[in-house]
Amino acid sequence: MRVLRNRVLSELSFTLLELLVVIAILGVLAAMISGNFVTSMVKGRDAKRKSDLEHIQKALEMYYEDNRQYPPSIAAGGVLTGAGGKIYMQIIPPDPTSSFDYEYVVSGDRSSYQLYSCIENANDAGSGVDQDGYTGTSCCNGSPCKYGISSTNTTP
Repeated sequence: MRVLRNRVLSELSFTLLELLVVIAILGVLAAMISGNFVTSMVKGRDAKRKSDLEHIQKALEMYYEDNRQYPPSIAAGGVLTGAGGKIYMQIIPPDPTSSFDYEYVVSGDRSSYQLYSCIENANDAGSGVDQDGYTGTSCCNGSPCKYGISSTNTTP
């Protein structure tokens, strides 16, 4: 009777090999899902950077319309104000990660500017992206910035 009971239980249970196969399949699926998640996060941060720079660009153009020159400097987390305390941007947004910075470069006569940021997605080939980096810039942990926009009278 005891032998018969063990035999029935062993036929109903999983073998070690079957369990290892299932675990391997689950591991492969988890790796694929997490890889897509990380890629989505990188693309999302890059989209936020581009959007931030476009908002800053609009505020700088409004500033220029009123002052006939661009501000000498801007700082993330700061307020962009003009003469008489007019506010052009409540808070200049920082980079989505604390690791990178936005870079603002204004000409000596303050008639033009360039805005730069880091781009994490090495496959991004969109407008304003230079995967080799813009010469003379540094906003990617000491590496050259890879995305740039500018005032209409110059290029990044």
